[in-house]
Amino acid sequence: MISQQSWADAQRLWDFQQMGHELRPCSVAIGLGSHDLGVADVTAALYLDGMAPVVVFTGATSRTTHERMPRGEAEHYRERARELGVPADAILIEPNARNTGENIRFSRALLSQRGIAVSSALLVSKPYEERRAYATARMLWPEVEWICASAPTSFSEYVTAIGDEHLVIDMLVGAQQRLMIYPHKGFMVTHEIPTDVETAYRRLVDDGFTSRLVPTAVTRD
Repeated sequence: MISQQSWADAQRLWDFQQMGHELRPCSVAIGLGSHDLGVADVTAALYLDGMAPVVVFTGATSRTTHERMPRGEAEHYRERARELGVPADAILIEPNARNTGENIRFSRALLSQRGIAVSSALLVSKPYEERRAYATARMLWPEVEWICASAPTSFSEYVTAIGDEHLVIDMLVGAQQRLMIYPHKGFMVTHEIPTDVETAYRRLVDDGFTSRLVPTAVTRD
């Protein structure tokens, strides 16, 4: 049973992750692989709305996706985008990335190999990982103007859609931890963490939402 305090703390982390960027046409839309096919839906919608001439889906599998997406996150995203009407020649697949840093680095290499110039990019992620994705992209590809996008949904609606409240809160806590420790490792740009956000994070850790935490000695996850 999740307490009212834990729900409130998770809501605060959710709100903090939202970047609030205004969407505009960009050189490319990059959909970051995950367990959430909604990322593919948003990326496809951006393409179909004329917001990007090409899309990249990036991602292998992880411990949360190897059963849901056995052919790999990028491939399942591609299939979903094709179902939604995105033409095959507008989709590039990067099937090897296993973390957000690799998503960015491998996508950059793929776009360079294809001769696609990138000055701006729509960075499509799960709603609760906008800030984490942005901080990583800004560190690894600073020449690009990054604009975050995700499904326009509330925290409660998202939990209902995913169907696993503990997974969503665990992932929120994991995303927040990375925002706090990865800048010191050179993986992300630094974002100031409000005191109430850090307090909410630490309460959730104390309440046992720890399955997506990484040891501080690891290189990256």
